Amino acid sequence: MLVIVVENAPPRLRGRLALWLLEVRAGVYVGKVSRRIRDMIWDNVEKGIDDGNAVMVWSTNTESGFDFVTLGANRRIPKEMEGIKLVSFLPEISSGYSPDFE
Repeated sequence: MLVIVVENAPPRLRGRLALWLLEVRAGVYVGKVSRRIRDMIWDNVEKGIDDGNAVMVWSTNTESGFDFVTLGANRRIPKEMEGIKLVSFLPEISSGYSPDFE
């Protein structure tokens, strides 16, 4: 199973994603593809996202049963802790607090 969620994606990228995956909600694409096709789709997302952002989640043989990658500016950032990928939230920009992140 593969899930891709895009925000502020150009229409040409959304149309491209719809060629390979089913768009179940605006910007939410799902499907079942091979690793090779998954990598090709993500390459298209990287090339076409412009100022938007994206996350791709897929089933895999890990402790959590899935893995994910992100692309573009977003408050949610992946953090790996003891072999498990978690999500960390950046503070809102309006708070005036900007910590140093790795």
